[in-house]
Amino acid sequence: MFYYILALFVILLDQFTKWLIVKNMELGDSIKVIENFLYITSHRNRGAAWGILQGQMWFFYVITIAVVLGLVIYIQKAAKGKLLLGVSLGFMLGGAIGNFIDRVYRKEVVDFVNTYIFGYDFPIFNIADSALVIGVGLLMIDMIREEREAKKKAYGENGTHHQ
Repeated sequence: MFYYILALFVILLDQFTKWLIVKNMELGDSIKVIENFLYITSHRNRGAAWGILQGQMWFFYVITIAVVLGLVIYIQKAAKGKLLLGVSLGFMLGGAIGNFIDRVYRKEVVDFVNTYIFGYDFPIFNIADSALVIGVGLLMIDMIREEREAKKKAYGENGTHHQ
């Protein structure tokens, strides 16, 4: 249940911040938070990450529904007793649903976090995107941790193989 509450928190935070942007900023407006690093910029995206697949809404609907169903099934089957795995899946679930809501109701995704990292103008993103990236990162950490634990069981602490 905790993982679904985490997903709901991500969805609510994502939708609230997007609502604030839509209600208080014109498209293209930008607010400096940290000069040459972080800006709040009102932007819209009709595609996927970095604007790829512009206007392919039915593709996104089908893919997102499949991903959400897959995440729910995976949470139910694999995340019991595995906090890091469950948290990673909860972040991904919330992020996927957050952007899905935009695509269904707005026919575009509201983006607003505009960063410049080492002078590179990174593509503008939102809370849902951040949750997806955090979720995937945590999943990778969990997979590496699980692999190390499996090797320890197979080869023991000193590196020798046990039958």
